[in-house]
Amino acid sequence: MATGNNDHVSVFEVGARDGLQNEIAVPTSAKVQLINALAHAGVKRIEAASFVSPKWVPQMADSAQVLAAIQRLDGVRYSALTPNLKGFQLALDAKADEVAIFGSASESFSHRNINCSIKESIERFIPLVNMAKSQNIPVRGYVSCVLGCPYEGRISVNEVARVSALLYNLGCYEISLGDTIGVGTATDARNMVKAVSEQVPISQLALHFHDTYGQALANILACLDTGVRVFDTSVAGLGGCPYAKGASGNLASEDLIYMLHGLGMSTGINLEQLARAGQDISQQLGRNNGSKVAQALLA
Repeated sequence: MATGNNDHVSVFEVGARDGLQNEIAVPTSAKVQLINALAHAGVKRIEAASFVSPKWVPQMADSAQVLAAIQRLDGVRYSALTPNLKGFQLALDAKADEVAIFGSASESFSHRNINCSIKESIERFIPLVNMAKSQNIPVRGYVSCVLGCPYEGRISVNEVARVSALLYNLGCYEISLGDTIGVGTATDARNMVKAVSEQVPISQLALHFHDTYGQALANILACLDTGVRVFDTSVAGLGGCPYAKGASGNLASEDLIYMLHGLGMSTGINLEQLARAGQDISQQLGRNNGSKVAQALLA
């Protein structure tokens, strides 16, 4: 398989936010320990916080305290999810290095998840993005349900491309394409990426494949030679899929990195240190480590 001249992959670690918000609550100190351990393992991009209403996501209610307590390493970017201007201001006050906004490629999912249409959701983000630009804060965009929706089933690749282009043209420097329910398979994943890359440069795309049906690594492998070099993963496979009861959700960072290193690609991440960080937080949660690679390495 050709991977092109660019053999470095950027891993965007979502375990401390997307992962932990779908687990039982852990103490602030455990989140701080996890984020510090990720950075020391060589992870350069860490989603560390979420400034969504604590009424809806109580697991993230201590995000400001977490960002205040972490040891910030040079060259590491600490990111926060911000659904609105209030959330953005809180992220700014907490000194987040970048923020993320989220849209959906599914009209039904948009209504169920954030109570508005896709069009309305994009319009709501305009003042936030403008404020971020004025403060020189980079904005990342998430598009959910890119390979399937719990309410609509299959999603048109043209719709995924359209929503991705809306966020990109709004000012998001990178668009993360999320298979929220993890139903996608390799050919569909590759075709979706190709369709979106006609609207958004491939260098500005990231992929966030859930592993609900065990397809995430296969999907990434199928998309590598499109030129995508950014992947969102979660240490120890933290986080479930909230729309498929009992199902695994995020792909484990350790499993992706093992595959990439095996392909001769570089990530800058120390796999054993990362596996230990994942094991520590898994023990805090009282759950099994969701990474097959970590289980083998630490046995």
